[in-house]
Amino acid sequence: MWVHVWGFLYSNYFRFWLKWILRLLTGKCELQRVLGGAEAGARRTLSMMSSFLMKSFTVLRNAVHVEEAEVEKCVRDIMKEKKIEQKDTGFKTNLRISLLQISGYKKLYLNVENLRKVPYDSENEEHEEQLIELWNLLMPYENLKARISKQWCDIGFQGDDPKTDFRGMGLLGLVNLVYFSKHYTNEARQILSRSNHPKLGYSYAIVGINLTEMAYSLLKNGTLKAHLYNMVSGLPQMEHFHQFYCYLVYEFDKFWFEEEPESIMHFNQYREKFHEKIKGLLLDCNVVLTLQD
Repeated sequence: MWVHVWGFLYSNYFRFWLKWILRLLTGKCELQRVLGGAEAGARRTLSMMSSFLMKSFTVLRNAVHVEEAEVEKCVRDIMKEKKIEQKDTGFKTNLRISLLQISGYKKLYLNVENLRKVPYDSENEEHEEQLIELWNLLMPYENLKARISKQWCDIGFQGDDPKTDFRGMGLLGLVNLVYFSKHYTNEARQILSRSNHPKLGYSYAIVGINLTEMAYSLLKNGTLKAHLYNMVSGLPQMEHFHQFYCYLVYEFDKFWFEEEPESIMHFNQYREKFHEKIKGLLLDCNVVLTLQD
């Protein structure tokens, strides 16, 4: 009970006077102290978002929904609202970066979602080219004898035509697989080889598409914010989403072999365990989960 009483008193009385005293002592408003005192990255941007949401000023509360094109105006409006001098370039720069990170995260999610909604189309030449590129990257010494072929099972698809395996994640699943194979070719080939282990093997491409869904869901529910805010000083791009996906593929393979599941029939159980592990890592405000070139 005392916790609730203290929370009420602090929110409604003590917090106001504490902020007033700190402003007298430092000559800075709460927002200036947040942006000037917190470390660059997630800690600063997430603290700023929390501060905005607690404000009664419309311009501040609306700032968490700002679009990229409105960032500069939003910065000016906030500085005017809080009576912060324009010559405070440090505050202005930090505020601009944080607002770009917030707007960029939303835009990135929309771009990822739009790509996910694009169904694989075997009549689309670009889609087909990406699929063949995936084969050539993973199997450089073996020619694909036909577009519809049992050879696709060699890289972990379920049947003769991979297009049926992209239904859940659409073109996003293929783009992720190609990105990892192109930028981390040696690692991709090594993991594909390991996935053919006689006891601990798994379907490389199917698992890769499953990890696309994991990356997508973490982005959608906001769990990737700390990682992306620490990784990018500005607008997160599709490239950064792909990089996170690469981390998941590499780490899942290690995790799978360390756990030594009895069979692939237990995949969902270990997939969920891996998912919980990643979510735990993403709770750290200083987190950055990427592979190094």
